[in-house]
Amino acid sequence: MFIQLLNIAILLPLLLVVIFLSSSIRILKEYERGVVFTLGRLTKTKGPGMVFVIPFIQMMVKMELRLVSIDVAKQEIMTRDNVPVTVDAVVYFKVFEPAKALVEMANYYQSTFLIAQTSLRSVLGAVELDELLSQREKINLHLQTLIDKQTEPWGVKVPIVEIKEITLPETMKRAMAKQAETERERRAKVIDAEGEYQAAEKLAQAAEILSRNPAALQLRYLQTLREVAVENNSTTLFPIPIDILTPFIKAKEAKST
Repeated sequence: MFIQLLNIAILLPLLLVVIFLSSSIRILKEYERGVVFTLGRLTKTKGPGMVFVIPFIQMMVKMELRLVSIDVAKQEIMTRDNVPVTVDAVVYFKVFEPAKALVEMANYYQSTFLIAQTSLRSVLGAVELDELLSQREKINLHLQTLIDKQTEPWGVKVPIVEIKEITLPETMKRAMAKQAETERERRAKVIDAEGEYQAAEKLAQAAEILSRNPAALQLRYLQTLREVAVENNSTTLFPIPIDILTPFIKAKEAKST
């Protein structure tokens, strides 16, 4: 009986030590930090690695430092030029000061989501549709700066905001398609007009050169006739230029006098 009591007396303290150590030692991963409260008062932030917490006196709350993404659900927004569009986005954020994120805000995840949602509506409502479609990178940067400025006092950093999809009404899609088609037709007409202008300019230059040299004009005339005769396998009647007959007319006039 005495030996049994002795064994109990030895094992009981050992058991208490094991329980004490198991409840006081915490292991934190590289991306985790532990915010320690002593008798309800914020003490310090510990980790990563092995952390010792005094049972019943201290309490530790784990906080994750990895980048987290939030999907901002689709919502209909009226742009500045009164076009209704449906937009959704994704926001990436991370905790950089665990103590602030835990103490300053009751639910920093939900609060970041709500700020992202309201900021998306206010920013996109202040731009026109053309700017929304053509300057998405600029709008993303504006959203990121605006949201990050509001979450920074909580110890939350927002490095990336991306607009995922912009859905337009069917009537607006048809109007934009018609506008694009009209623009393509306009460009085609401008190109044709420029081609006609350049061709006319070259013809005017050629006419000026030929007008200074009648022999060149006659050669060009004969060359054209040759080309017509080759292309069309038929008999072709053409007038004889008066310049060719001029020497014979002058000779006859001289003989008659």
